[in-house]
This record gives sequence, structure tokens and C-alpha cells, in this order.
Amino acid sequence: MTANKKKIAQNGIFTNVDYMEFVIGGAASCGAVCFSNPLETVKTRMQLQGELKAKGHYAVTYRNVFDAFIKIGRHEGLRSLQKGLSPALAYQLSLNGTRRGIYQAIVSAGFVETKPGGGTNLWASTMAGGVAGCISACISSPWFMFKTQFQSEAASAIAVGHQRHYASLRQAVAQVVREQGFKGLYRGATGITIRVTCGSAAEMPSFALTKEFLDKYQIMAKGTFMNAAVSSIISGIAVTVAMCPFDVVTTRLYNQGLDAKGKGLLYDNFFDCVWKILKQEGPFGFYKGFGALLFRLGPHTLLSLMLWDAMRVRYNRYKLRDLPSEEIKVKI
Repeated sequence: MTANKKKIAQNGIFTNVDYMEFVIGGAASCGAVCFSNPLETVKTRMQLQGELKAKGHYAVTYRNVFDAFIKIGRHEGLRSLQKGLSPALAYQLSLNGTRRGIYQAIVSAGFVETKPGGGTNLWASTMAGGVAGCISACISSPWFMFKTQFQSEAASAIAVGHQRHYASLRQAVAQVVREQGFKGLYRGATGITIRVTCGSAAEMPSFALTKEFLDKYQIMAKGTFMNAAVSSIISGIAVTVAMCPFDVVTTRLYNQGLDAKGKGLLYDNFFDCVWKILKQEGPFGFYKGFGALLFRLGPHTLLSLMLWDAMRVRYNRYKLRDLPSEEIKVKI
């Protein structure tokens, strides 16, 4: 057992947590979501159209990603593509600030390395990513719900799914708490917890292992722009494949209408939603909006992971600024 792990065993994983890792993780994702949010709006609309209807038995409002962009811009104005940006920023800050901070704390504790100073262990990294994702999803769930509800609101000619008409995020939060109590903020939280757990379990190891692979075989040196860019793209694809079915379920749970008692009009819970989609829409129903999700997660993952990587490199250089330059390169 290494000295670091002995210390962790005695005092716990979060003994020497660097809280700047939480700030960096949140800031990187907030920067990325400003560019990717229009794609999230399009993805949400595409996932809601034809809800619980078999293919060929509903009007196709949005034929594809580009058609959705054009129709939203034409009927609602280009600014509508940025619907839900405020809760999206709150979501990214709380989700990825927590998720990447926790993951990095586990990495710093030495639990994802094959050996001291060695490469990333796939299974350990997957577990660490999943645990970090699960915790952060529980914290950030309300913001994803409001983001989904704001983005689903549309002009009547192109409306899909249940429609709400909140005047602002503050009014939305106040209305939910007044009508449903505090627990209303966490309605559908099971869906996003599973969604983010799977997505994070795919993202973190795929990013780390791709970086190491490119560096090991001298394709692209670690720490370079291209290494981070290619690793981010591979990670984005992995996340999309792993997360899409749960993303559809989460969107449906968060956007469904409620009766006077606060019970969902379409779905009772996560598993009921999964069964109804499978029964009414078939297996491909779980991959509605896959293209939009890929278009969204690709650029978002690329930007957020590259910003995260770059900010961490610069922060680590700042921490090690008093060491000789040769030692700084080794530690980074």
C-alpha cells in the first residue's frame, strides 16, 4: 500500500481535497454550455415528439436537427434556441463542479491508478466516475428539471410534450415549492441519477485512457491541444451511446404534466416510463433525438473537457511554480 493510500485509509478520501478542482470543473462546463445549449433545446424537443406513440402514428414536427433549428428560429426567434440557459448554467455548475471535483479527489487519492505513477485502471476509473456522477446528479436534479421544462415550451404550431409557461426561473421554483413542496424539486430524480451515473462512468475513463493511449504510442503528446481535442471527441461519443436511453426517460419524467395531487399524468416512476416507452414506441424510442444528443454532447464534451484540462494544467503549474521546470513537467 502506498503512503498516500495509507493516509487515505486512516483519514478518509477527502482529507486533502483541493477545492479548486470543484471550481474548475464547474467553470469549464458553464463555459461550454453557453455554446451547446441551443443543441440541448433541439434535443429536448425531438425527444418529446411522438410521446408514447408508435412510429407512423404521430405528426413529425421536427424531421431532424437542422429542421428543428430552422422551425424554432422561424416560429420563436433565434433567442429561443437559448431557452433554459439560466437553469442550464446552474445545472452545469452544481453537476460538473461536484462530479469532477469528487472524481479528481479519488484520482489524487491514488485509487484509479494501476500502480503508483502508472496508467489509469479502466474499472477503477469507471467506478470512480459512476460514484461521482451519482452524487452530483442528486445535488443538481432540480436544475435539470427546470431546464427541460423551459426548453420544451414552444409556439403552438411546433409544440410537443406538456407545455408550461413560467415567466422566470425564480417564479418556476416558487411555484413548484408552493404547489408540491420541497420534494417537488426532486420529482424524477431517479432518472437523472441513473443517466449521469452511466454518462460519467463512460466519460471519465474514456477521456483519461484515450489521452494516455495517444501519448504512449507517440501519436499526440499528453498536454497538447490535439491530444485533449481527440480524447474529448472519443469521450463524447462514448457518453452519447451510454446515456441516450436514460436521457430520453429523464426528459419524459421531468416534462410530464401533473394532476392535482402532484402525480404524473403519463408515468408513475422511472421503471413505468421505461416500460411504456418500450411498449408503445419500441426499442428505438429510447434513441429518439440521438443525432441531436450527439451533436450536443460532442461539442459540449469537447469544449468542457478541453477547458477543464487546460485550466487544470495551468492551475497545477501555478501550484508548482517554485519547482524547477523539469519537475513541473513530470508532475503535470
